[in-house]
Amino acid sequence: MIQTPPEPGAGAEPPRRTLAATAAQTTAENPWPLRQLSVKVGEYVARMSPLWVEGEIVQFNRRPGAGISFMTLRDVDVDMSFSVPVRQYVLRGLAIDPVPGARVVVHAKPTFWTKRGSLQLEADDIRPVGLGELLARLEQLKRVLTAEGLFEASRKQPLPFLPRTVGLICGRESAAERDVVVNARRRWPAVRFEIREVAVQGAKAVREVSAALRELDALEEVDVIIVSRGGGSLEDLLPFSDEQLVRLVAGASTPIVSAIGHEVDTPLIDLAADVRASTPTDAAKSVVPDIQAELEQLTLARTRLRTAIRSRLEREQSSLEAIRSRPVLENPSTILAGRADEIRSRIALARTLAGARLDRAQDEIRHLGTQVQALSPLATLERGYSVVQTADGTIVRTPEQTETGQALSVRGAGGRFGVERTAHDPYTPPTA
Repeated sequence: MIQTPPEPGAGAEPPRRTLAATAAQTTAENPWPLRQLSVKVGEYVARMSPLWVEGEIVQFNRRPGAGISFMTLRDVDVDMSFSVPVRQYVLRGLAIDPVPGARVVVHAKPTFWTKRGSLQLEADDIRPVGLGELLARLEQLKRVLTAEGLFEASRKQPLPFLPRTVGLICGRESAAERDVVVNARRRWPAVRFEIREVAVQGAKAVREVSAALRELDALEEVDVIIVSRGGGSLEDLLPFSDEQLVRLVAGASTPIVSAIGHEVDTPLIDLAADVRASTPTDAAKSVVPDIQAELEQLTLARTRLRTAIRSRLEREQSSLEAIRSRPVLENPSTILAGRADEIRSRIALARTLAGARLDRAQDEIRHLGTQVQALSPLATLERGYSVVQTADGTIVRTPEQTETGQALSVRGAGGRFGVERTAHDPYTPPTA
């Protein structure tokens, strides 16, 4: 157990409090004072071995005449940093000049200052991260993001024809800003801008560019965003290949135009953006139309429309004149006269056909009348035949139907007369 020393200036010696030996043994009633925690952390850090770490130099303070200089080393992906004291003999042996913005690997021993409660790295070697290694890391990140589909053409958004407001992210008082604004307003004078000036290289670039992009993406009136920066070395353009920034660009709801560096430069943000412009001037041309070209196209379209309407009217006029020149329209009675002759001819034909049909019908009736008369019983009676009937009108067909002395009626061609049935037939056949 650890006993606390007596408080200075006390009249009587107070009772000593026994401190917990380990952090796990502390309680609310027996806590460690901060100095004790600082001592314990320092003891723990002192047991750590020297190690290699990678980071970006954001500040380097030389102290002429002093045996030590101080460097601030920042993580390349997140916003955290360490103070790194560097002794003069280490600086004399360096193969590079430790300037802000350089990416380096440092061999250092972690140390903890118990009085200030701060952790720092005591460097004994500093080496630059080679260009080849940077390119290899960028290529690996590019393969990973490509496999995730962040660079697919199918997910890219089309640019609006005429945006209400253009968002612009650029460096402070940069030539890229002037190129974009001047060229855009030369093409379309009424274009509006929402400009965010940020750091475009160094330790703050990723954070400030990301914050500006989120802010502009949230504005409803901003229809397109340009991320612009002038040319520079590979190290200068590294922030625009940062994975977090690339993912932010790929996920933005507003179309993004990337105009980073020169045409030969291809940071990863160019692949994630919806449109890649080779220069800031090219970016300005891609987001707004050329008002002069649009006016020329409008004039040409109006000329074509007038020509088309005039041609249509001339064709219709020619067709109308051709119709009016026909004889039937010059003398409308011509067509009526021809139709009248045709009607008279058809009436005469109808009368002829009807007369012939009536004549045939009359002959047919007459022939039928002759046939009816030939088949009539009266015609038979006129040939000398007669019909014998009983008193009740029954026709006598055989002698057995009558009795001797029975009165009978005989009908001949000239009329009727009565007869009586006798026992003997008075008929005597003529002799030859």
